[in-house]
Amino acid sequence: MAADSEPESEVFEITDFTTASEWERFISKVEEVLNDWKLIGNSLGKPLEKGIFTSGTWEEKSDEISFADFKFSVTHHYLVQDSTDKEGKDEILEDVIPQSMQDLLCMNNDFPPRAHCLVRWYGLREFVVIAPAANHDAVLSESKCNLLLSSVSVALGNTGCQVPLFVQIHHKWRRMYVGECQGHGVRTDFEMVHLRKVPNQYTHLSGLLDIFKSKIGCPLTPLPPVSIAIRFTYVLQDWQQYFWPQQPPDIDALVGGEVGGLEFGKLPFGACEDPISELHLATTWPHLTEGIIVDNDVYSDLDPIQAPHWSVRVRKADNPQCLLGDFVTEFFKICRRKESTDEILGRSTFEEEGREIADITHALSKLTEPAPVPIHKLSVSNMVHTAKKKIRKHRGVEESPLNNDVLNTILLFLFPDAASEKPLDGSSSTDNNNPLSESEEYNLYNQFKSAPSDSLTYKLALCLCMINFYHGGLKGVAHLWQEFVLEMRFRWENNFLIPGLASGPPDLRCCLLHQKLQMLNCCIERKKARDEGRKTNTSDMYPGDAGKAGDQLGPDNLKDTDKEKGEVGKSWDSWSDSEEEFFECLSDTEELKGNGQESGKKGGPREMANLKPEGRLHQHGKLTLLHNGEPLYIPVTQEPAPMTEDLLEEQSEVLAKLGTSAEGAHLRARMQSACLLSDMESFKAANPGCFLEDFVRWYSPRDYIEEEVIDEKGNVVLKGELSARMKIPSNMWVEAWETAKPIPARRQRRLFDDTREAEKVLHYLAVQKPADLARHLLPCVIHAAVLKVKEEENLENISSVKKIIKQIITHSSKVLHFPNPEDKKLEEIIHQITNVEAIIARARSLKAKFGIEKCEQEEEKEDLERFVSCLLEQPEVLVVGAGRGHAGKIIHKLFVNAQRAAAMAPPEEELKRMSSPEERRQNSVSDFPPPAGRELILRTTVPRPAPYSRALPQRMYSVLTKEDFRLAGAFSSDTSFF
Repeated sequence: MAADSEPESEVFEITDFTTASEWERFISKVEEVLNDWKLIGNSLGKPLEKGIFTSGTWEEKSDEISFADFKFSVTHHYLVQDSTDKEGKDEILEDVIPQSMQDLLCMNNDFPPRAHCLVRWYGLREFVVIAPAANHDAVLSESKCNLLLSSVSVALGNTGCQVPLFVQIHHKWRRMYVGECQGHGVRTDFEMVHLRKVPNQYTHLSGLLDIFKSKIGCPLTPLPPVSIAIRFTYVLQDWQQYFWPQQPPDIDALVGGEVGGLEFGKLPFGACEDPISELHLATTWPHLTEGIIVDNDVYSDLDPIQAPHWSVRVRKADNPQCLLGDFVTEFFKICRRKESTDEILGRSTFEEEGREIADITHALSKLTEPAPVPIHKLSVSNMVHTAKKKIRKHRGVEESPLNNDVLNTILLFLFPDAASEKPLDGSSSTDNNNPLSESEEYNLYNQFKSAPSDSLTYKLALCLCMINFYHGGLKGVAHLWQEFVLEMRFRWENNFLIPGLASGPPDLRCCLLHQKLQMLNCCIERKKARDEGRKTNTSDMYPGDAGKAGDQLGPDNLKDTDKEKGEVGKSWDSWSDSEEEFFECLSDTEELKGNGQESGKKGGPREMANLKPEGRLHQHGKLTLLHNGEPLYIPVTQEPAPMTEDLLEEQSEVLAKLGTSAEGAHLRARMQSACLLSDMESFKAANPGCFLEDFVRWYSPRDYIEEEVIDEKGNVVLKGELSARMKIPSNMWVEAWETAKPIPARRQRRLFDDTREAEKVLHYLAVQKPADLARHLLPCVIHAAVLKVKEEENLENISSVKKIIKQIITHSSKVLHFPNPEDKKLEEIIHQITNVEAIIARARSLKAKFGIEKCEQEEEKEDLERFVSCLLEQPEVLVVGAGRGHAGKIIHKLFVNAQRAAAMAPPEEELKRMSSPEERRQNSVSDFPPPAGRELILRTTVPRPAPYSRALPQRMYSVLTKEDFRLAGAFSSDTSFF
């Protein structure tokens, strides 16, 4: 049996003719997608409202299918509409033609300004497109096109889908579609012709009507009338006298110094070229009937002036060059440079300066010379330029990147006190500290972490921006920065306060560079006060506290430890936990240890009581010392050391590294209590014989608890004691009190070493590369750009721009608060600012072109302003009154002027020679150029293919431009008997 079965198995073969082919699989996939999207059956929507294609919301769904190994994307485009009740209507609607066929005849949405091309050509509210998935793929051969079309036809028939289904053929740029729509016994075929060269007979209405009628092939004679909609588009490119109203910056005035330094504080604004490149006027005849109008190769009735509907759109120049955007972008480019100042300018100025004082005797005399005594005859205007003399010794004037006049102008702008010729003896300081206005403009610096808009840092950012753009680029920036650093050193050495900075410790809400400059100013203030104190030999005043007002501390108030924030009387409790004050005494750790060893328990209160009181600020008021009833005196104390954010970070890292061990915690507490120790020493010096309880009563009243008790005699008396936390063994306060010696503030080691801190700041400034500098100052530049945009927008009052500016501020405040923002995010902000500038420039351009400022009649001016604002915000704007309205007349005039200029009207002699008026008319220039685009829609309802068939909608759209001719037809036929 086995032998018999073998040959049989070889011969036996089954061919399965039921296996689906690739084509059948493709059709089933199309059907599956249509079913998934629920596009089956008839669904009738509401009639389309006027303008809904533009104002409504369009959505799309996509899926991917393949024919063998060729991938197609299927996309469903539809207008979102309120759902209508479909239940119960299906039976009645059996004979109703599909929704899309009805839409072919709807006239409410002809020529929508912004829509998918198939919507414009066929007026459809819903359709499905099958197109090659890859951009470079295309269906080119006729057989493939027919195969796809037949697939679509089978899928529509099988599913009962009544939504039109299109297939994209040829290359994508040609936008060629063929498609089909099926209903109960009806079918519409969507066909298309796309040519580069237009046959002459189809450039006018009569030729297109012939095509339409022959294509319908209607057996009826006479044909039902054809409804016609026509739109001609005219393009205006040459604005002629309507110049672009942008004033170029007057660079000569800046260099010559005629205008003074004020120009350096202003940012440029506006587009360098006209941001409106073209104006497109569309003249529309929406409802014409065949026979009413003549338009053939000899004569045309279609005069744009007579058109009942005019609408206008403006074409914006692609990325117009904008001054403010360029300004900020160019400054941002510095951030990516790697060179140091020395590499850009050649040999370092500081090196050369070092060589001049290389002799050892100079160095010794410099060490031993007394503190500098201000020279009365010297004015700052002479001092500002000392650095230049040093530079010029080694570098020729012609080599200097910055012109001398420009440099002088900038330095006077940055340091206005240099302009005053009155002698500065170190006692006067420029005070630019206006009280902070609560306006949003002023507080932007807080959100952007930049600097106040009247500060030196902000002005410096603007000057560097201008120099980078107009005067010497990166070299100019490096040169000015070098001058600025030399000026800072000069002011430190000669006790001249830096103008344009708020007094008090560094403001941590500002950028780090601003904080550094504030820190330098603090150092100058301390040094100046100390030098003056030495000069006048004040015995009881610590120079740094000379400005403390006595009446600020009332009887129950605490020490003012947080003066910069205006918080009077913070207790040790609250301020020791504040991060800003927490780490300020690190430099005095060694001193603490020393003090502790030296003093020990030597000298109790009684011995101290014999000491002469020193460093008293004023009497407290009602408090007296507990043991002897002497009035309690508030001492002159040292100010806590000011800090910049990088120092605070550094300190916090050091303290964090101490760990959580007992030893580490103890050391941390001692480091933080340097300020407390200093205040205790001052208190002991001012109040000989005092106890810790006295100090606590003044410094932290909450830690001294008083209770009413009845004594032995029955009298009610107040009994006080230290709080529980003060009685903890080895309490830091007790330990510090025992360590503290009675030393007035002026003789204590400084909590804030101004000399060291100033040198650190000056070194920090000197080593900044231009790229670092640009990073520091970019928030200030963005801040200034936003203020400029706001200021310009206020003049124009464009509501859409207001929203964008709010978005820019929100976005910028998020990005700029991070220490090192990403370049990409910064570029986005700059791009947004440039966009707003372009919108404002467009508004100005249109206002100038439509002569809004010259309007005398209020009503006309309002109409034009409304029209211009609509042009900016809408894709297409209807001209009220067409060619006879306010805006229409101006547009007509613009076209007339452009035509005359283009044609260069013939001379008068030639006109006289022309005999007949007819000849003159032919030679005269028309008001409008030939239309750049002609669009026609022809519609009718006729029975096809037989006289007894149902009358169904037919439509043909035609567009003719200079290098393009397209016919898109939708022809319906009754398939009941065919």
